Amino acid sequence: MLESVDAKAILKRALAAGGEFADIYYEDGAYTSVTCEDGKVERVLSAADRGIGIRVISGFSTAYAYTNQLSQDSLLQLAETVSRGVRSGVPHPDFNLCVRKSAQGYAVAIPPDQVELAHKVALVGRADRAARGYDPRIRQVLAVYRDTRVKTQSVNSLGEFHEESSCSTVFLTQVVAQDGTVTQTGYEPVGAARGFELFDDCPVEELALRAAARGVMMLGARKSPAGQFPVVLSSEAGGTMVHEAIGHGLEADLVQAGSSVYRGRIGEQVASELITVIDDATIPYARGSFGFDSEGTPARKTVLVENGILKGYLYDRLSALKDNCASTGNGRRESYRNRPIVRMTNTLIAPGQSDPAEIVKSVANGLFVKRMGGGQVNTVNGDFVFEVTEGYLIENGVVGEPVRGATLAGNGPEVLRRIAMVGNDLGFGIGTCGKDGQGVPVSDAQPTLLIPAITVGGAR
Repeated sequence: MLESVDAKAILKRALAAGGEFADIYYEDGAYTSVTCEDGKVERVLSAADRGIGIRVISGFSTAYAYTNQLSQDSLLQLAETVSRGVRSGVPHPDFNLCVRKSAQGYAVAIPPDQVELAHKVALVGRADRAARGYDPRIRQVLAVYRDTRVKTQSVNSLGEFHEESSCSTVFLTQVVAQDGTVTQTGYEPVGAARGFELFDDCPVEELALRAAARGVMMLGARKSPAGQFPVVLSSEAGGTMVHEAIGHGLEADLVQAGSSVYRGRIGEQVASELITVIDDATIPYARGSFGFDSEGTPARKTVLVENGILKGYLYDRLSALKDNCASTGNGRRESYRNRPIVRMTNTLIAPGQSDPAEIVKSVANGLFVKRMGGGQVNTVNGDFVFEVTEGYLIENGVVGEPVRGATLAGNGPEVLRRIAMVGNDLGFGIGTCGKDGQGVPVSDAQPTLLIPAITVGGAR
């Protein structure tokens, strides 16, 4: 679309009052969502949306505006509006637009827009029936299907022109199981930068049965003991720990605002020497992957912590200007209605050398965490609390009976420094990360980890 307007004239208008940088971001998206709740298809949404956002960075501040009126005159007016937010008075040097660079996304075998809506509706019905048929104690079932197809383009005052097409598909099942006064939930999602072929490898019935089995099993679990003792985090737990305990704290905007416990600590040991933390937007088909970020910076792999030593932070263009460095390709936005901010992509703790089975055997008595739920973290001091949605006691080096109601509480840097064993496996989890009112797709991953001592909340 940007090739059909005079993008250079629009950028020059946006920079009329000065500014260090300006860009135009175009997005054209199509979305489908189907929700089945309590055995009924409650919502079917198929929508399309497109629009443009124009931004100027001046004096480390951002002026931003957006519209879905895409004519040349409308965009010039929008650029004029943005320019009024700039007071630098320093003219921007002239520039010429470069050759367009394109990223076509990953190959999709079955594009969702070529699948009839009836087939998508049928998926949520199949999941609902599978979950309800697992056990009569399943009281509620929620099944959700979503697909997204988006084309983006960006052009900026450095002369860069980028475009990308992408596709993603997500399915989730959540169940509520009840037995007398005891109520437990089970949750199972799947998602990737793939099309409808996702369900060839992950049938919705299997997802529903996993969620139902988890909810029913937890009905009979006894309350988790409380105290300080060893915890083994399974690779199946996903990457909640890395995402919350360290990931957000390494986003440069939070660091620069003084809201991160990792501020000013580059070159210091912030984790066990067994720990390497990576943010990688280039992992094929991962939910947080892309070719270019929302500012046109190419995707890359960024090593944040190497053998326990803090190596750097995640940057977008604005935070990179403040630190006089290059963006790491982590400028992301929810849509054209939002300005880009620093966000993680696919964040992981790299696999180590230990056999996961040997890690469990090394623990005489402790907790085995198979699934993590939600959590909270204070990025200023690193303190966190995470929910355990599926946990088991470890007794004499063997995973034993399930327990419910466990939470993990600690301090991110302290816990990361304590990690004593790192498995040679790697398990991914998916999610939508919220920050500053925006949500973007991410994935997180970790190997099996041994924390020799951490505070576990539960029954006294």
